[in-house]
Amino acid sequence: MKLAITGPTSGIGAVAFTQLTPYFNEIYLIARNESKAKKLIETLSIKDQKKITFIYCDLTDMESVVAAAKSIQAKTGSLDVLINNAGGIFQNKEITKDGFEMSLVVNHLGHFLLTHHLMPLLLSSQSSKVISVSSEAHRAAKVDFDDLNYAHKKFSSFISYSNVKLFNILFTKSLSEKFWEKGLNAYALHPGVVKTNFGKETSGIFGFFWKLASPFMITAQEGAKTTIFLAKTNIDSLKNGSYFKKNKPVKPSSEANSKKMRERLWIESERMLEKWL
Repeated sequence: MKLAITGPTSGIGAVAFTQLTPYFNEIYLIARNESKAKKLIETLSIKDQKKITFIYCDLTDMESVVAAAKSIQAKTGSLDVLINNAGGIFQNKEITKDGFEMSLVVNHLGHFLLTHHLMPLLLSSQSSKVISVSSEAHRAAKVDFDDLNYAHKKFSSFISYSNVKLFNILFTKSLSEKFWEKGLNAYALHPGVVKTNFGKETSGIFGFFWKLASPFMITAQEGAKTTIFLAKTNIDSLKNGSYFKKNKPVKPSSEANSKKMRERLWIESERMLEKWL
């Protein structure tokens, strides 16, 4: 069994990576910070360290994403599980060198592109999975498909984050719809409100609520449980495309179930990424 995971050097990603390592023969650790990755790998047993391959990838740089996928393709002919775990919330509007709003690219476009280029490997597996870390924040989404990069409307840190967490679920449903006949399973999940460094950079009303909620947050160990469950467990095929919380499928927002929205998102994502597909 072969696993690839993004954002594995901190928070729930690090917990999921560490705890899943014994269950896989080959693991591709996809990250930007090689020294952090190296320190994490060194915490594993010598036997498990031999299974790990570090793959450099900056999800804000589309050329880097394509290069990471090519690097994995050069090392293996198949992939069983891809965990799209990396993500972030950004206090201010930032536009990447490729012209994309930072939250959109880190949480959605980078993973869309990575998954696209790894699809031949995933479809070479007998039964493959794509697992995307979403959030209950998706319920607050207010999507404007005509201005995904906030060129015209005022940027809101929390709405931008809510939108991309909705995109994680829409993307999951599209993957299951388009590729289930070829053996691909796709799941999205809410990890819980996890006490990591994740929300510390935010201010305003969201930052205020984040600090307020802090004493009630769960640990990264708790937050990684659903990711680990989905990666290790054979899930009933009827649950393909589902959104999970505490190891169980739950009903997401009505927008998350919208066929029209997921089709529009797929078209817009391909249009924006056309140069790199």
